[in-house]
Parts: sequence; C-alpha cells; structure tokens
Amino acid sequence: MIGFLRGTLVQKQPPMLVLDVQGVGYEVEAPMSTFYQLENTNEAVTILTHMHVREDAMLLFGFASEAERTLFKTLIKVNGVGAKMALGILSAMSVNEFCSYVDAGDVTALTRIPGVGKKTAERLQIEMRDRLKPIMESGLFGFEPMTGLGGASADAPAMLNSVQQSACDALVALGYKPQQAEKMVQAVFDESLSLEEVIKRALQGIKL
Repeated sequence: MIGFLRGTLVQKQPPMLVLDVQGVGYEVEAPMSTFYQLENTNEAVTILTHMHVREDAMLLFGFASEAERTLFKTLIKVNGVGAKMALGILSAMSVNEFCSYVDAGDVTALTRIPGVGKKTAERLQIEMRDRLKPIMESGLFGFEPMTGLGGASADAPAMLNSVQQSACDALVALGYKPQQAEKMVQAVFDESLSLEEVIKRALQGIKL
C-alpha cells in the first residue's frame, strides 16, 4: 500500500490533486482542509495517503495530517458512509468539530453535511462515538468542544465566472446539489479571493 507521496504538486482542481513523483503523475482526491494547506503548484509537497480499493477502481486519497487520515479511515468503516461522504465531512468541518458533534450527540449538526440524512447522522453518532473513543484518548485528535452548525445562505444564484464555476464544481464533487453549491458560492464570492479561499468560505458558510 502507498503510505505517503513526496513530489511536485503540478495541479490543483478540488477535490483532485496531481503530484509528480519522479516522473509519475499520481491523481489524489483530498478534502478541502488539505487544499487550504497547499499554496502554489510546482512546489515540493508531502501528502499522507490512503488507497481505497473497489471492484471497479483503485482510488488514492490524500491528507495533510495524520488526524484527518485516521478519521477518514474510521469513517469509511461505518455502514452507509463511502469515501465521497467521508471527504465531504472533512471538507465541511475540522476533526475537532466532528468529534464534538459526535460526543454531544448533535445529530442536527451532522445532517448539515452534504449527503448525510437523519438516519445516516444517527448511525454516525452511534457508531463513531465508540470507534473514536480510543483514538481521542490517545491524544491524536486533540479533541476540544466546538460550536454547532447553522444554515446555508439562501441568496439567489447569478451568472458564474470561471472561479465561481470551479468552486461550484468542487462543492458538487463533495456531495452538494448544483443549485445549493451555486447559492453557497454566491453568498461569499469576492473577485479578490483565490479558488481555495472561495471554497473555504462557502463551506464555512454552513456553520454561520
């Protein structure tokens, strides 16, 4: 299995990264929390990885920290939670926030995550509480209580420029519906912002 990749970051198109490792281009799907920590392309980076093997594909996922990778690997063990949903969770909130909601039994907060309905949120709260306990006790997550989530902005969508469209595409890839993604991006967009910053603010908007 591939534990990490060290090479040159040649492409960033959320949620996909492409790393050149000694002439081989690795496509790596990553949560937005990892994108925020990667600045410029053509720079040397090290990404922790997890290889997810399916009947029809072998997918590589990348993370900026061991805490994120551990949470991802724990999430995909829960029935009904796939890799796409796990990426959406890590993109929508920090590791500490997720642990806080699970620990507090805040099912409503968990349903704000794209693709997570009430039944899935309840399953996450029940199963992850037991699964996370030994990890949190180890100190890996540095768990601290956090505040809950609120609703997304309901501003009407307008014409999208290339950065806005790319941000919307990234949100859709993370599990949001196209119309919802447009509203989230329009609510926070500023022409001075980078693509990663627009996505970050759009995701933070669901916690306002």
